[in-house]
Amino acid sequence: MGKALPRHARFALLSAAVLAAPLLTGPAAVANFPSTEGNTSTASILTYDDTITELTKLERTSRYPVDVFTLEEAGTTVNKSEQGRDLYVATVGSGPEEIWIQGRIHGNEPYGTESILTLLKDLGTNGSAEYQAIRDAFTIHFIPMYNPDGSEMNIRQTVLYDDATGEPLLNSAGQQQRIDLNRDWTADRFAADESLAFYEYWTMVQPEYGIDIHHQGLKQQYGTGDDVTLSLGISLAPGGPTLPTIKDGAYDVLTRQMHGYVFQELSQYGYITMDRYQVGNSLEIDIKGGVVSAMMLGLNYQGMNPTGHSNPVVFFETSGNTSDGSLGQKARGKSIQQNVLAMKSLLSGLATGEVQQVDPETWDAIPHAPVTGYSTDYAGTIPASF
Repeated sequence: MGKALPRHARFALLSAAVLAAPLLTGPAAVANFPSTEGNTSTASILTYDDTITELTKLERTSRYPVDVFTLEEAGTTVNKSEQGRDLYVATVGSGPEEIWIQGRIHGNEPYGTESILTLLKDLGTNGSAEYQAIRDAFTIHFIPMYNPDGSEMNIRQTVLYDDATGEPLLNSAGQQQRIDLNRDWTADRFAADESLAFYEYWTMVQPEYGIDIHHQGLKQQYGTGDDVTLSLGISLAPGGPTLPTIKDGAYDVLTRQMHGYVFQELSQYGYITMDRYQVGNSLEIDIKGGVVSAMMLGLNYQGMNPTGHSNPVVFFETSGNTSDGSLGQKARGKSIQQNVLAMKSLLSGLATGEVQQVDPETWDAIPHAPVTGYSTDYAGTIPASF
């Protein structure tokens, strides 16, 4: 028996005017960005059906080819979500290098979906030299809603289902079993169908670079106290216990350059306040069991990646999430646009080779608290003096 697909309320699709909100600069643009009032309205957030509608429209109306398909159509062995939803990918560009861009792996972090749809629309319609250079250099694989079930439930994780009964799996306490999809690419097993499906697709694509769009809690920039709107980081911290050991340190250098380039490019926008992604005020993360880490480490699960393909990936973390009630709908357009700018800038810089010319030490210039250690999923907290 297939997995049950529950009913969900359907919200109206956002207008193109909202997705293309104008960029504002100056102090007035910072108001409610993000909100500290706990007043997030989920009615304006794209649903799974909304996302499919927008993808279908972009495929039909784009000036440059946009190809929309499900993982079932791509031929992966597992190709549905835990609740039986199709998993969607959209590609644009005809270049020889593959790029992987994913959003909303956490269901309560919605702007990855809308940022990806906005950039996908731009790449499908904009005929400027910059966009043409990106299309000529890369074939970009966009995953706008990695976690459709969690997105519909507005929860960080997803719920695991029994294939035979179509019912949620329960733990010993009688509670639904939930799994964080961003901790589910591990060497021993994949708990959720989505994880195995996208892993298999990743082994088919073998991208050169990746971008992962997230949200984070509210925070202030170290040294200034200004509200941070965007943090730059990665799950295997540059200079940490793991990243410098991969590819003889090449990924450590390249991730520093990628983030340094984005920091330089976005610093010109007055409404974007950036810092480095840290947890617990002064810790950076070194998590080996996550999606991005598995990509960089070249995970070979059940012989599906026999060549040990790997690729560098970066995080863009927008402040605010729905579970904390802190997104700030008045600044919705700016929140989405800062992600669009970050993605577009990085893609353009990679296409021109400018990223590889950035001084890797620019990473250290991105505002951050002094690093006291690394939060890991394999050895607790490792001191910075390791």
